[in-house]
Parts: sequence; C-alpha cells; structure tokens
Amino acid sequence: MQDVYEIEPLGECAVIIRLGERIDEYVHYKVMRMSEHLEQHPFAGWIEAVPSYAAVTIHYDPFAVYKSRRAAEKQHLTIYETISKRLDYILQNSLSNENFDSHQASIKAALPVIVPVCYGGEYGPDLPFVAKHCGLTENEVIKLHAETDYLVYMIGFVPGFPYLGGMPEQLATPRRAEPRLQIPAGSVGIAGGQTGIYPYATPGGWQLIGRSPVKLFDAAKEPPSYLQAGIKLRFEPITPEQYAAIAAETVGAS
Repeated sequence: MQDVYEIEPLGECAVIIRLGERIDEYVHYKVMRMSEHLEQHPFAGWIEAVPSYAAVTIHYDPFAVYKSRRAAEKQHLTIYETISKRLDYILQNSLSNENFDSHQASIKAALPVIVPVCYGGEYGPDLPFVAKHCGLTENEVIKLHAETDYLVYMIGFVPGFPYLGGMPEQLATPRRAEPRLQIPAGSVGIAGGQTGIYPYATPGGWQLIGRSPVKLFDAAKEPPSYLQAGIKLRFEPITPEQYAAIAAETVGAS
C-alpha cells in the first residue's frame, strides 16, 4: 500500500511532507523511512531532510534548483512546484508499509541506550509537584519514569534535545505556569504527556524531575548528538555521588 502524504511550502528554501496528525510508532516509522529514502535519492539543490513527529522537512537551495530546471519547468512551474514534482516522482510507488512489523520487531529487540538520572532534590526540584499532581509518591514517579523504554521520535528545540514517546499516562503533568529563565544542562523534564532532556542550560517551562550527567551534544564528535531519532532509551536512577563521579569522568574525557 502506498503512503499518503501532503507537501506544503515552508518559506522559500524548504517544504514539509506531512505523513499524519498523531504521535505514534507507525507514523514515526513512516517519517523515518521516508527521510532515509529521500536522503538516498537527493535531487539537484538538495540540502537535508529533517524528521519530526509526523512530518519530514526538506531543505533545499532554490538557486541550485533554478539552475537545474529543464526548459519546460522554467516556463510552467515555480520553484516550489518544481520541488513538489520532484518529490512526488521520488516517492511515488517507491514506499510500502510491508516492513512495519519487522521494523517493530527490530525496535523491540534492540537494547536501549541507558541514560543515568539523579532524581529529585536539587537535581529535580519539580518532582514533588509532579507527584502531587499525579496522585503518586515521589518514589512511584521515579519508578514509573525509569522502568519505561522510550522511543526517540526526534531531535529538536535545541541541538541534541530528544523528544521521547512512551511516557506512562499517569505521569502527564502540565508545563510550569512561569518558565524558568535558565534550566541546567542535563535536566530531565515532563511537559504534558512528553518527557525529554535539556542538553544545554536554556530557558524552559518543563517540570524538572531529575538531571543526567551525560553530555547530549558535542559539536566535535560525529554524529554530534548523543541520541538519534529512532533509538530506544531507558533512564537509570543514580545517587548524587554517582552523578558527581560520572560528571567528573565526562569533563575529563572532553
């Protein structure tokens, strides 16, 4: 069965290919598969494909596209229409849904990346609020949050920030009414039904329940992001002493 998608313009140098309206593993599978397929079949002017929850953004060089157009395209098509036509040609009848079951099986069989987290206290100042909001004890919040295997749906907001799917519904908590001006790097937060990790010290409004000593982004490495879309992740509770030891090792290795 052929994938259904919609192509929309995003400014003058990008288009969005929408593959769904919901966040789930099947839509994410289509996003990642289409992104990989497009990376393997670039057109003239191609820059990159950026996957998100339910869409793939294609960045391109409009001048390179303009130079590569045939005479008929120059007469009848805009740059956006040229890009849309090329993407349709690349994608038409080239993708099927037959491999989703095997994809799910490989995801389930894969070992998760373990991210150590020191929960509560100075590392997770909003843990008491999350526990009260959810009608749980702080230890129950930690147990639920740490015993789950998460799927990294995408990297965004800032370089290295993972948006994770699979958080237990019992932990859903609204964002803070007043965002913090600065959140420490490595902070693990909850916002609505999502959880994620701040790779940098940035402003943010997520409820902070812990902090990881792992460095999530290093521009000197390849790839620079420690986590990638499509992998599994699991949090592992650690003590403040373990946090300090891992953080010291991380600084020494950089």
